[in-house]
Parts: sequence; structure tokens; C-alpha cells
Amino acid sequence: MNFVELKPGLSVEGVEIPAYKTETKAKKYIYLVGGTHGDEVEGVYVLKKYYEWLQSNTELEELPIVVIPILNVDGYKNGTRVNARAVDLNRNYPSKDWSPEFKKDRYFPGEAALSEPENQFLVKLFDKYKPAIVLSFHTWKPVINYNGDCGDIARVLSEENEYPVADYIGYPTPGSLGSFVPEKYNAGVITFECPNFDENKNLQQIWEENEVGLKKLFTDGLLQKKLQ
Repeated sequence: MNFVELKPGLSVEGVEIPAYKTETKAKKYIYLVGGTHGDEVEGVYVLKKYYEWLQSNTELEELPIVVIPILNVDGYKNGTRVNARAVDLNRNYPSKDWSPEFKKDRYFPGEAALSEPENQFLVKLFDKYKPAIVLSFHTWKPVINYNGDCGDIARVLSEENEYPVADYIGYPTPGSLGSFVPEKYNAGVITFECPNFDENKNLQQIWEENEVGLKKLFTDGLLQKKLQ
């Protein structure tokens, strides 16, 4: 597939946020987003390998895809979950359940919904290139969390990597991408939680245990169906 670079966003610290899109024009797009939390390097790595495969694949039909490899570029540079204003970007979206309340600093939602330039950039992309489905790559414990009409995608991934599927992770996530996107754009969100790497499992092994399922989403036409 051929991708072109879009005009980048800018982070709190003025660092560019790269974004890429296939040249295909469509009413809706498949989004692949990494690095919402800057310390979740496993999710960033898996998306990196996934994007490399898409770029090198000459057999797949050209599809409308938008890729943001690392949204929280400041947090990734600094090794922090939060951005440079100490905001958890995944609690900052302007969903109906957004709340200024938080119990731990790591979940600080910002002074107002959509206060952060990183999320403002992503929402501008959503408004220009409407999402059909969003795959957001994270790191926590192995689980495929889904919101909206994409449980079928979650189950296909789970069949290959044996991660549990959950439409609720056990606690509220107000202002999250999973709350906001189905609500505003009527699109599904897969929050793909990779395991942490350690002495028993490195980044490449985490990619390899997810490679078959992720590729299957395209080769079997599963994501294409969400565009219809």
C-alpha cells in the first residue's frame, strides 16, 4: 500500500505528530493509532511492525487508512504515560461522560475536555476523514477491549492471540477514545492491550504472537466490511 504524509500536528512541547494516509478517498477510514500513553512502548512497537507490513504489501487492495504511529510524542520522548501537561490523553476526549474528577494523577483528564493539542489534532483528522473503526494500540495486560459495533473484530483477534475479549475492563474510563468515537462518529474502537515485555518475552515476540490475527483483519476482508 502507498501512504502519504499528512500535515503533522504539534504537541504541547511543539514536537511534530506524524500522520499518514493512503491515497484512497472514501467516506470512512480505518484508523491505526499508537502511543496514546507515552510509556507503552509495546503497543507502539506492534503498530510499527503492522504499519511496515501494510507499506510493503503489494497484494492487498488499496484501502482508506489513516495511521498515527505515536500520538503522545512528548510522553514517548519522556517515558511518561501522560503528556507534557501531565494529562492522560485517554481521559481527555469530549465524550458525554467526560469528568474533571480523578483519583490518581496518572488519570488526570485535563482542565477541560479536548484541552490537549494532541487530541485536538486527532479529532480534526476524524472530522476530515471520518472513522469507520479505530484500532488503538496500548500496553497493560493482554486483553482486546472493544466499544461500539466491533465485537466481531475483537473475537477474531482473540482466536489468534488468545487474549480475553472485554467490552468493559472493570472500571469506568470517562473521556476515553472508546467512549467518544462510538458516540460521535458511530464507529467502533478496539483498544488493543499488549502485554508488557520482560525477560521472558521481548518486543519482537509480542509482535509475533499478534501478527497472524492483525494481518487476518485485512487479508480476510474483516476491516473492509466496516467501510460499507
